[in-house]
Amino acid sequence: MARVKTAARLEHIDGYLSQLGFRASPEPTLATLRTLQERHTRRFPFENLSTLLREPTSIDVASLEQKIVLGGRGGYCYELNLLFLALLRQLGFEARGLTGRVVMGGPETAWAPRTHMSILVTFGPGDDYISDVGFGRMVPTTPLRLDTDAEQTTSLERFRLLRREADYVLQARINGVWRALYVFDLQRQEQIDFEIGNWFISTHPASPLASQLVVARTDEGRRKSLVDGNYGVHHLDAVAERRQISCTDELLAVLQDEFGIRLPGGDLANVLGRLIKRV
Repeated sequence: MARVKTAARLEHIDGYLSQLGFRASPEPTLATLRTLQERHTRRFPFENLSTLLREPTSIDVASLEQKIVLGGRGGYCYELNLLFLALLRQLGFEARGLTGRVVMGGPETAWAPRTHMSILVTFGPGDDYISDVGFGRMVPTTPLRLDTDAEQTTSLERFRLLRREADYVLQARINGVWRALYVFDLQRQEQIDFEIGNWFISTHPASPLASQLVVARTDEGRRKSLVDGNYGVHHLDAVAERRQISCTDELLAVLQDEFGIRLPGGDLANVLGRLIKRV
C-alpha cells in the first residue's frame, strides 16, 4: 500500500503567529485570513537578496521557517506564499497553492512563464478567495473573492478579478487606470511545480530577480519599494516620495531600517555596490 504523504508542519508556529500579533492560534475564518494577510505583508518584506548572492533558495517548510521566521529575512512569492500556505493549513484553513503568469507592465495576453505563486482558500461551495502575500510592489493586502468581477477594496488600492475563458486576470487600479498584474487558473499544483518555478525565478538569466534588487513592504496607507538604488514611498492619497540611493552604506541602512531585513553575510555590500553604480 502506498504511503500517504502528509504536508510538512511548522515547528515554530507560535513564534510565527507572535510576529503577526497573535498570542494563540486563531480560528480559520475569513476575518482571521484578512488579518493574517494584512499583517503578513507589513511584517515580512518581499526581497531577493539570496538570488543576488547566488545562494541556493530552498522552499521546503523547514528552510523557509529558518530563513524568514527565525532569520529576520523576507523572500519572494514562492518563499512567502509557501510559508503562509503552511501556516493556513496548520490553522485549519482549506487552502492550496496556485501558479500564474506575471503580465505587469505588458499585455495580459502575453504568454509569460508560470513564475508566480498565490493561494486559493475555500470556505465552502462557491466561497473561494485568492490570498497572496508575495507579489512584491503590488501585493494585495486583503484576500480577494474569486466569484465576482466587482471592484474589491483593500487597505491600499482597489483590485478586481476578471474571469476569462479558461483563467482569471488580477487587476489593480493604479492612478485611475486598471492594470493587469498576473493571470492564473485553478489547476492543481504540487510541490514539484513550485520547485520548477522557483528554480527559474531564482536562477534563470531572464528572471528579473536574478539581476536586480527588488524589495517591497506595505505599511499603513503606503507602500515602500526599492529597485536597485531607486527607493520610493507610495502613499494611498498623496504624491509618492522618491530618492536615488548612490551609496552602499545608505542602501544597507535602508534595507535594515525601512524594510526590517536582517542582512545576510557574504559579499552583499559588493553586490549591491555594483547594482547602484550601473543606475
